[in-house]
Amino acid sequence: SDGWVYGLPELIDGQRQRIAEAQRVANPGCYSSAVILLVRPLVDAGLLAADTACSIHALSGYSGGGRSLIERWEEPERGLFKLAHEAPYSIGKLHKHVPEIMRWGSLSIEPQFLPAVGPFRCGMRVQIMIPAKALPKTSSGKAMWEALAARYANEAFIQVEPLTDSSDADELTFDPQAHNDTNRISLRVLPHPSGHVVLMARLDNLGKGAAGVAIQNLNLMLGVTEETGLPR
Repeated sequence: SDGWVYGLPELIDGQRQRIAEAQRVANPGCYSSAVILLVRPLVDAGLLAADTACSIHALSGYSGGGRSLIERWEEPERGLFKLAHEAPYSIGKLHKHVPEIMRWGSLSIEPQFLPAVGPFRCGMRVQIMIPAKALPKTSSGKAMWEALAARYANEAFIQVEPLTDSSDADELTFDPQAHNDTNRISLRVLPHPSGHVVLMARLDNLGKGAAGVAIQNLNLMLGVTEETGLPR
């Protein structure tokens, strides 16, 4: 909206200054932050076409739905917190974060977005599946990883995981709760031998996905050190 600055400090060069000088800052959504931080540098670098039809699966702790969902999942009679599986939602409608993802991720095609709630309070894992045939000829998992690593090399709260074939991954490697109680987000590129690529982000939906980035923005607007009060 006019008069508002998008509050994702790591978005592009100059975004921090825009936030610092703003009178009104719109904090990003949790899913949106994860997807945008993964795809925007790749679109800007020509490694992912803006018209790529991305498929996104996003798993969040139930606190992401606010008080009503927290009460629903923690109600003893329902027993939802004991579920042994995730619960997809928003299947038959446009999720509110999709327009935001498209606008700030520089995507011109609406992604297929399937969010889900897990039987845990906080934590988030977002996966973007990109088929080999959708990649530009100059793109690859390795090139994508190099672009992300270079873009976020000096960012205090963004960690780009090493590029591996994930053959040694176990049940805890991709834990969505790994960054709970921090303002950290970790990004990972998972190439497949067939040429397909999975992009993954993990964060605390209430940390970097909500209150953490709000504090980042407030720090910038107040002119104090950006990391003030934020655990890594």
